[in-house]
Amino acid sequence: MTNVIPESAPTEGTARPAVRSWDEFTQLREVIVGDVANARLPRMSDVSAWIACYPTLSEKELQEVSEGAFPPQVIEETREDLATLISTLRDLGVTVHQPAAPDHAKVFSSPDWTSDGYLSYCPRDITMVLGSAIIETPSPMRARYFELLGGMRELFQEYMLRGATWLSAPKPRLADDLFSLDDDGLPLLGESEPVFDAANVLRIGRDVIYQVSRSGNELGLRWLESTLRLFGDFRVHPVRGVYGYTHIDTTITLLRPGLVLLNPERLTEETMPACFRGWDILWSPPIRDVPAIVKRPLSAPWLGMNLLMVSPEVAIVDNDQPELIAAMEKKGITVLPHKLRHSRVLGGGFHCVTLDVVRDGGLEDYCG
Repeated sequence: MTNVIPESAPTEGTARPAVRSWDEFTQLREVIVGDVANARLPRMSDVSAWIACYPTLSEKELQEVSEGAFPPQVIEETREDLATLISTLRDLGVTVHQPAAPDHAKVFSSPDWTSDGYLSYCPRDITMVLGSAIIETPSPMRARYFELLGGMRELFQEYMLRGATWLSAPKPRLADDLFSLDDDGLPLLGESEPVFDAANVLRIGRDVIYQVSRSGNELGLRWLESTLRLFGDFRVHPVRGVYGYTHIDTTITLLRPGLVLLNPERLTEETMPACFRGWDILWSPPIRDVPAIVKRPLSAPWLGMNLLMVSPEVAIVDNDQPELIAAMEKKGITVLPHKLRHSRVLGGGFHCVTLDVVRDGGLEDYCG
């Protein structure tokens, strides 16, 4: 079932589109929030789980990871934090959906492999919204193969019946030959088929940024470019050699047209995407390292950059990052500090745990 928290009624004479989102920052009208129920770590003997969850850990270090269900404290406190987030979004007039997570402990298989499940905490990871289209992306992680079944699938079908386009990238085989090891014995993503997570992508109207990394390969970029041609004239900006591990939203955070938050440990003025030339650059202040309750959390401290723009003037930001909050307020952004106490443990901040479905912005040229 989908838990829907309705917004205030739309203005008379206006019709809310089922799905419409071209960017990361214009006024948010409708959003999906993740569900932490049944969240767990799959078996790390699966190289696709290793590369997705702990790409910087050696095989020896991987033995320190506790597989299976996350601690009850993590689940219960995260459920509370997500409920607070939902309440805030509702108070701001946003329609909120929280589809129920499937049973991720179930084991499933293909002709090539067997896996258990992962989590439904981060709906932005493997679903991309582009205009009126919902695109299921081909994640390189086997444990995510059936993640969208259940509440998410029901919601996508509802959107389709209301006029949205619903499509999926070719389901990847994810055979062993997609993966290899580098000279340090760490997992690498190959090029035998197109694979990428939606969280490798940022949308800026007619411009789309795609990060090539261990969660998105060059063939995934080619597939996305070929598909975007169906939607119109887009400029795709590959980001290579910047952050080779997983997703892009701890490296680049779009705040409003002409203002972007960048990670100074991963980018410079020379290496940042060319579409930001002429923009106001906010270089992130140092991010506070908030201790995690497990020895090996899924995310590094830079997850503190992972925030949600409710509008170009309002942001939801981790309340453990006062320096970042102050820097954003100096740029004229009203910050609503919130907590996600176990964001690093579960691998997702406020951008990760939300998937915007409707924003006011159109197919604008913000970078031309």
